[in-house]
Amino acid sequence: MTLDQIQPGNDCRIIDLFSRDKLGKRLLSMGFFPGLELRVVRNAPLNDPMEIEIGTSFLSLRRHEARYIEVEPA
Repeated sequence: MTLDQIQPGNDCRIIDLFSRDKLGKRLLSMGFFPGLELRVVRNAPLNDPMEIEIGTSFLSLRRHEARYIEVEPA
């Protein structure tokens, strides 16, 4: 299951990142790494981007970027 499939209000845990190029480095620098627990807060009106809560931080992530993050429900 990938992050773009998680519905708002649900928690999940990152298993792996599929991207190893610039996007992968960007996701790592934003704080996305295996083992991290996060919550999908909400989707924008047209369903893109999605708002993610990591600890006390809130990040926006495009759905095509979220497809590169493999997760499991927490």
